[in-house]
Amino acid sequence: MKNCRTLVDIGRRQFLRGSALAAAGATAAAAVAPQARAASPAAGVEYPSNRLANLAELKVNEPFDIAYPDDNATGVLLKLGTRVEGGVGPDGDIVGFSTICPHKGFPLNYSADQKTFNCPGHYSVFDPERGGQQVWGQSTQNLPQYVLRVAENGDIFAEGVDELIYGRLSNVI
Repeated sequence: MKNCRTLVDIGRRQFLRGSALAAAGATAAAAVAPQARAASPAAGVEYPSNRLANLAELKVNEPFDIAYPDDNATGVLLKLGTRVEGGVGPDGDIVGFSTICPHKGFPLNYSADQKTFNCPGHYSVFDPERGGQQVWGQSTQNLPQYVLRVAENGDIFAEGVDELIYGRLSNVI
């Protein structure tokens, strides 16, 4: 009986020690993760830096058709008219998204009235003002958003994607 109690005590101590180490590791990872994502949202993938448009070509709340990271990946640039998280340009209001629904690959439609991307297949709705967050429907993933950069001359470049585009094992083929 005494040996059994000793083994239980040692087991508890090892469990608590391991739990403390795991909690410390998770805390350290959480502290580093946001900085790493901000520095390189497309870590581990070599994305092309493609010119998509110029600031002068965009009109408020009108999608500008583009393809990124290749010609088979349809998407749009949007000038939303209000500063949003992840927005670029002088007003911080330009964003870019894949227009392929992450649920089943249906082509998305943009509703200028609602300022949403809508899927005709299973009715998922995505909010571009909230980083392409899914706000309704069957999808379990947010809309893939492009990492954008604006050059001094107003050219807009895509340099990565924050989510996997539907139907791909890798965004860069």
